[in-house]
Amino acid sequence: MTLYTMFDSPLGELLLAGEESATALGGVALTSLSVPEQKGGATVGEDWRRDDAAFTTIVDQLRSYFTGRRTRFDIEFTSGGTPFQQRVWQALEEIPYGTTLSYGALAQRAGASRTAVRAVGTAIGRNPLLVVRPCHRVIGADGSLSGYAGGLERKRSLLRLEGVREPEGIGEPEGIGEKA
Repeated sequence: MTLYTMFDSPLGELLLAGEESATALGGVALTSLSVPEQKGGATVGEDWRRDDAAFTTIVDQLRSYFTGRRTRFDIEFTSGGTPFQQRVWQALEEIPYGTTLSYGALAQRAGASRTAVRAVGTAIGRNPLLVVRPCHRVIGADGSLSGYAGGLERKRSLLRLEGVREPEGIGEPEGIGEKA
C-alpha cells in the first residue's frame, strides 16, 4: 500500500509518497517527492492512505535541509527506473552539496558518453525524488540553468539555499557555476 503525506516547504506543498519498509528509518521507504505543478509529478491515488506519522523522519530531514542544517539525506527509497536511469540517478546522488555539474560530466560519471547528454537529461527528468536526489545541481555546460521538472525558479532557489553563487545578474538563469 502506498502511504503519503504533504509537507509545506519553501518550494510549496510537497507530496511525499512511500511504501512501508522494516529497514527504513521511520518505517517508510520514499518512492516519490513531488513539488506543486511538477511535470510528471505524482498525484494521490484512490488507494493511497495518508499517514503523516510514517514520514516524520523524512520530514524532519527535509526541514533541516531547508533551514541549512543538513547537506545530505539519510532516507531509504525504492529504486525503480531502468538500469540506465538508475546509473544516472546514482551519479546525481554523488554530486556534493553546494556544487554543480554539467549534463556532459554527469553522463561520463554515469558511464555514458558525453554525447549521451539528451538521454541523461531524459533520465534526470524522470527522477521521482526531487530535492532528495539532487537533480537541481545539474546545469548546462555554459553554466546556464536548464531543465528542472519543478520549474527553473525552484531550481534557482535550491541552488541559492546550497550557497551556489550566481555572478552578475542575480536572478538570471545564466551564470550559475561551481561554488566558490
